[in-house]
Amino acid sequence: MKTEQATFAAGCFWGVEASFARVDGVTQTQAGYTGGRTAGPSYEDVCKDDTGHAEAVRVSFDPAKVSFAELLDVFWSSHDPTSVDRQGPDVGSQYRSAIFFHNAEQERAARASLEEVDQSGVFARKIVTQIVPAGTFYPAEEYHQKYFERRGSAQSCHVGIAKVQTQLAAQAAKARTGCESTCGVSHWQASDEELRRKLTPEQFTIARRAGTERAFSGRYWNEHRPGVYHCAVCGQELFDAGTKFDSGTGWPSFFSPIRTAAVSERTDGSHGMKRVEVVCSKCQSHLGHVFDDGPRPTGKRYCMNSAVLELKAK
Repeated sequence: MKTEQATFAAGCFWGVEASFARVDGVTQTQAGYTGGRTAGPSYEDVCKDDTGHAEAVRVSFDPAKVSFAELLDVFWSSHDPTSVDRQGPDVGSQYRSAIFFHNAEQERAARASLEEVDQSGVFARKIVTQIVPAGTFYPAEEYHQKYFERRGSAQSCHVGIAKVQTQLAAQAAKARTGCESTCGVSHWQASDEELRRKLTPEQFTIARRAGTERAFSGRYWNEHRPGVYHCAVCGQELFDAGTKFDSGTGWPSFFSPIRTAAVSERTDGSHGMKRVEVVCSKCQSHLGHVFDDGPRPTGKRYCMNSAVLELKAK
């Protein structure tokens, strides 16, 4: 297996590393410091914000399974690239947004991706991410490595403000696999008018207005047939019936998606609550929410709306 390297800075490296470690095709991640003036900096040195280093993550990846362009989509989606020297409560140049390219091909891809994302309007403000050559990378202290994994926590201190899916990454994925829909990158699009014609009023309200069906009213809350649940909007495979369990909530519940890239998660602060919303990664339709009270092996409960699912029973 031939691997390549990429280096990203997007705020606190605990969350950056966790974001990339979940990507299929990433073989290794390492938190560290780069882009500064002094040799061998410590965490304390970098925290003083006077060495010029950024908290960064070096990613080793298999280009046969994931492209650099696809990793860029992960990078854009996992932080706020419009914020200068700040991510959430962390302030200082060590928390800057930066792509450290390792070769000319990575530089071209990074600049093309930034231009596409900036022009797409997915972020309300202009992107301030630096694109600079990769220099010496100093691994961080051991206690920083795989911080959340060591603590048995799936949480991350990073929450992106937008889900980014570039045409650049879609083309790279298609060239790599020959199939755009199974790689977790897609530019499926449909207008609200088209969807209103295709979907029932309830489906449209849930998928496009983040609505919720009444408990015990959906067709799949008590469904036990084997098969695969697809997105009723775009048809993407979402959940295998083998991961479905009776949560007692009145909504179909699963302990994991059929593959990690099938769904996307984002913070939902509506109705005075802090929850994690789950959407279809292909068409961005609202599906439901995920909670940390599910069964083993994941401990997750993906609580979905029947109306936006379509079971293809075996």
